[in-house]
Amino acid sequence: MSWAKIFALSLRHIYLIKGSFPRILDLIYWPTIQIFLWGFISKFFTMNSSYFENTVGVILSAAILYDFLFRSSISYNMMFLEEIWSRNFTNLFIAPIKLSEIIAALTFTAIFRTLIGLIPAALLAIPLFGVSIFKIGLPLILLLVTLYLFGVTLGLMVTSGLVRFGPSFENIAWASLFFLAPLGCIYYPIEVLPGWLQLAAKLLPLVYIFEEMRNILIYDIISYYQISKAVVISILYFIFGVILFYLSYAGAKNRGTLINMGE
Repeated sequence: MSWAKIFALSLRHIYLIKGSFPRILDLIYWPTIQIFLWGFISKFFTMNSSYFENTVGVILSAAILYDFLFRSSISYNMMFLEEIWSRNFTNLFIAPIKLSEIIAALTFTAIFRTLIGLIPAALLAIPLFGVSIFKIGLPLILLLVTLYLFGVTLGLMVTSGLVRFGPSFENIAWASLFFLAPLGCIYYPIEVLPGWLQLAAKLLPLVYIFEEMRNILIYDIISYYQISKAVVISILYFIFGVILFYLSYAGAKNRGTLINMGE
């Protein structure tokens, strides 16, 4: 066994990590996010042990909705990554297809991949745990549409990063939603967060969506004002995501990096 060869192989991977900001970020943020997320969840249950009459129902409903958001974003990213993995990326942009048509196709197709994952999970939760997200009623449609729009927006932003930085940005595609999970207040109310984090959390539509979900399931109260705030914020983020994608594409085109994307 040659220690020189082992050192050389290890050094190669160290240089790959040092030269790639997405790889460094991926290594740092996973343990950090886990500490933040589960720390706030533990703090919430410690302070409010009797808050929920049906803890399992609320937690599982939040998990199902969060998974819908996660699948929306990942489905969008996966379809774009598949173009890179299959070396069809260059052909995609050589063909007489507009960027708006690519965005629209990915947006509409992602909903089918998302529903394939959501429907079985939602139906299985009914006989296994006696939990049904359909108890939310008509507002559920608005919540799902808003979550889907925000998920697609995150997909657009990650796709912009892929166009800008190349396949090395792939790790962010898997991790983007976990980065927002602690601020999204998925499993706990916003009051659990420190004051300075509450200000940042209010900039996300997730806070209003999951807070409204809890209000409906626990207190049977519906606030369409809160839902409308989530819709408006999601639309603004979606517009920003589209603009960012166009800017990333223009920058990559000017640098001539699109031709090497699938290599």
